This record gives sequence, structure tokens and C-alpha cells, in this order.
Amino acid sequence: MQLPQVADDIVETIVAEVPSYENAFVDQMGEVIRNAVQLALRTFLSLVSHRRDPDPDRLLRPAIDGAYQLGRGEARSGRTIDALLAAYRIGARVAWRQLSGHAVAHDSGAPMLAEFAERVFAYIDQLSAASAAGHADESASTGRARHRLLERIVRALLEGEPEPAVVRHAERAEWTPPETLTAVIAPDAHAGTVLQSLPAGTLQAAELPDLDEAVLLFAPDVHRWARSALLRVAEPLGCVVGPGRPWLDARSSYLRALRVRQLGLGADTEAHLPALVLTADPLALADLRAQALEPLAGLRPASAAKLTETLRAWLLHQGRRDEVAEALFVHPQTVRYRMTQLRDLYGDRLEDPETVLALTIALGHEDGLGGPVGG
Repeated sequence: MQLPQVADDIVETIVAEVPSYENAFVDQMGEVIRNAVQLALRTFLSLVSHRRDPDPDRLLRPAIDGAYQLGRGEARSGRTIDALLAAYRIGARVAWRQLSGHAVAHDSGAPMLAEFAERVFAYIDQLSAASAAGHADESASTGRARHRLLERIVRALLEGEPEPAVVRHAERAEWTPPETLTAVIAPDAHAGTVLQSLPAGTLQAAELPDLDEAVLLFAPDVHRWARSALLRVAEPLGCVVGPGRPWLDARSSYLRALRVRQLGLGADTEAHLPALVLTADPLALADLRAQALEPLAGLRPASAAKLTETLRAWLLHQGRRDEVAEALFVHPQTVRYRMTQLRDLYGDRLEDPETVLALTIALGHEDGLGGPVGG
């Protein structure tokens, strides 16, 4: 019996019956697989010929190592382990048909044939397990390597690396840049759930200095209805979703999401733009507030607080007395009385657009703007 001929028969049958291998034997990988088949056959015949060898692993090791490397090669070629395991089953069938025929031709008895069959399929199981391990190890290694390359893109964007450098990172990771990226900050416990709702090509990075027990996701091209769908998932999970930005400017989306998270405002950064503007420079806002409310500085704290509250409502409701009274839960006459006091204190400045603008900014946002008048 000629082993090369048996190996060729096995290869031909695999090509005919496993679609994934239709074109796999035309390049260098084909020669690798042919050599692996011949090695497996030689090893099996050595095992059968040395049934009483005190160290059978010595004979088996080359084939097991070859099967492991074959599994790794298949993973690098992009084929699944299922295709390789199918090839093993076909190889076992073809090899058994030819080897058993050879044994029968040499008058081997039924017990020997039974033992021979058992050894064939036990041997195939060992090779299959080794290849599966190689495939899994290579897939995990490749996955980790690509994950690192993709995370490098995120860090390059956040660190403000020059555009050519960021583009090179994307090319190295074989990642196609989208038009926009949207930052999503997700708690560690829910990052996987959110990731499932995001498009393919979403970037992610963990253990960033500014994030405590949270993961940054950069979602590609999430607009209109896609953003609404994302917010429905993100809000109950405690996530924050930044604005969509041109992909090279994704850092600005992250910084806005980070700020909204730090302020505890909610999931959608774009629903809190006034608050973000008003809190952009807390010291400047405090100075503006003190300057705008300076006419009230000499009043008792309780009186100043009531007039400040009334002035705020008057500005926000554009002087509509009934709406101001409803907002303050007071009688319209009380509003009239307080506004008379305020006009006495401010004089004509309440008609001055610049003063009205300063007061509106100083008093227009309730959160974080309380405190004593004048400071």
C-alpha cells in the first residue's frame, strides 16, 4: 500500500465533499495539508506496528503537534473548525476503507479488524481534539491582537494624535473609518449588553483614567432613529450617549459624555446643552451671578431669596404675571408687589437688554446656582 496514494485519495474526497476546501489545495496551504495527511497516516501505521511500545506518546507526538499547527493554520485562513473536523471524518472513512482492504487482503482475522477500526477512530479523535485546540488558541490570540489594535485607535483619538498616525492605526487594524463616531460611556456590568445594540465596527476601551468602572464605546454612524434606539437601551442601564462627531473628532464626543456623566445629568448629552453651557465655567458663572444680583446684596437673606425667585420666574415667563404667580404658587398681586420692589432696586436696568441677558444667564438654570445672594 502506497501512503502518498492514500493521502491523495483522502485529499480528493475532502475537496469533493467539503465546500470550504474547494480552493484550499491550490496554494502553499494545500501542500501543508497534504503533508499533514501523510504524517498522520505514517504515525498511525507506526502506532499499529508498535502496539507494545512502552512510550506510545513518543510515536504520537509528531502527529498531534502537526494537527495542532494545522488547526492554527485553518484559523489564520479564516475557515471554521467545523470544516476541519468534517475533513477528519472524511479522512478517517477513506483511510479505513483502504487500510481495512489491505488488511483483509492479508487474511487478517475479524478480531484484528475490530481492534484496527477502534484504533483508527480513536486516533482521529485525538487529532481532531489537537486541531480544535490549535484553532481555538489561534482564534483567541488573533482576537486579542486585533482588540489591542482597535483599542489603540481609541487611545490615539483621545490623545489627539495627528491624523496620519490615527489613519495608520485604523489601516493596521483593518478597520474602515465611518463618517461619525458617537461616544457611549457604559458601566462595566452593562457594556456587553449595550455593545450588542451597536453597529459592527464599534470601538471600545476600558480602564481609561477618567472612567471609574466604566467602558468607552465609540459607535459608528449612529444618527436619528438609530440614536433614539440606542438611547432606549442606554438610559435604563445608566449609560451616557454623546453627540455624533466626525470620526477624527471623536474625542469631543467623549469629553461631552464624560462631563454629563460627572454632572449626573442623564443619558442624552444633547438634552442638557443649556446646563452644559451654564456650568462650563463655574467661577465665571458665580461672578456673573454676584454682579447681576448686586442690587439685592443689602437685603435680609429671606427677602433677597424671595425677590431672586420672583425675578427668575419673571425672566423665564417673560413677564406674564399670571404664569409667574402660578410657577411661584403665590397670588398675582404678590408678584406685582415684588416686581415693584425689584424695579425700585434695579431702576431702568430691568429694561436694558444687556442686564436682562445677564440676569437670565445667572438665574436661568436652577441646578447648582443656589446659595446666598452676592456669592
